[in-house]
Amino acid sequence: MKLQSEIKSEITRYSKELRLPVFRNEFEQVAQEAAKDGADYETFLLRLMEREYDTRLENRKKSQIRQAGFPAKLYLHDLKRDLLPADAAEKLTLLERLDFVASGRNIILAGNPGTGKTHIATGLGLKACLQGYKVYFTTVHRLLTQLRESHAQRTLRQMELRFEKYDLVICDEFGYISFDKQGAELLFNHLSLRAGRKATIITTNLGFDRWEEIFGDAVLTAALVDRLTHKAHLVNMNGESYRLRETKEMMKK
Repeated sequence: MKLQSEIKSEITRYSKELRLPVFRNEFEQVAQEAAKDGADYETFLLRLMEREYDTRLENRKKSQIRQAGFPAKLYLHDLKRDLLPADAAEKLTLLERLDFVASGRNIILAGNPGTGKTHIATGLGLKACLQGYKVYFTTVHRLLTQLRESHAQRTLRQMELRFEKYDLVICDEFGYISFDKQGAELLFNHLSLRAGRKATIITTNLGFDRWEEIFGDAVLTAALVDRLTHKAHLVNMNGESYRLRETKEMMKK
């Protein structure tokens, strides 16, 4: 019969080989708790498996958040909802259910700077990560740079395949820079890959009637607007800037 120390050593060895860190680090504590409660072997094993599963699930969520590339962790519960534009405050309750991700519908957050567009988009993305969805956050400028590089290196198809697999893509700051013809076509083709199948959130400071200014092509602009807005949630984000309000409050003090 093996000694208790030998058994513990073998449990540690096997759990390390099988990559079960919680088993390795917590089996003694769980065994003591089970013994104290008078639990049977099956209950002890279940408790240990639950801890391993819960830890892996938590680590997976953290990994998905890191890989999404959020510039900051702006959660929905940190929003001052009473300061949001009326349309956003009204629609946010529905959007945070994340049904739009499951159904592959887009969200367009359009309005003047400083009204919470990026915060809402990031908050929805973080919540999606926590619910197991694969999310990618990018600015339109960064996305276009990546597209140009991939096109030059002839790796555009690989980038497209990765882009199509995300459950949710967030394209921030749409409208801050204009594109040349090649850039407009690359962006149009790339965003069109997800149309009607996977969810995309666009934040923009320009109304649709001004998108031609950044694309420089009326036909291309009309086609992109049509694809992005089909069955999409359109949120009017025009209102007073958060930053302007904070500045005014500081000046009062």
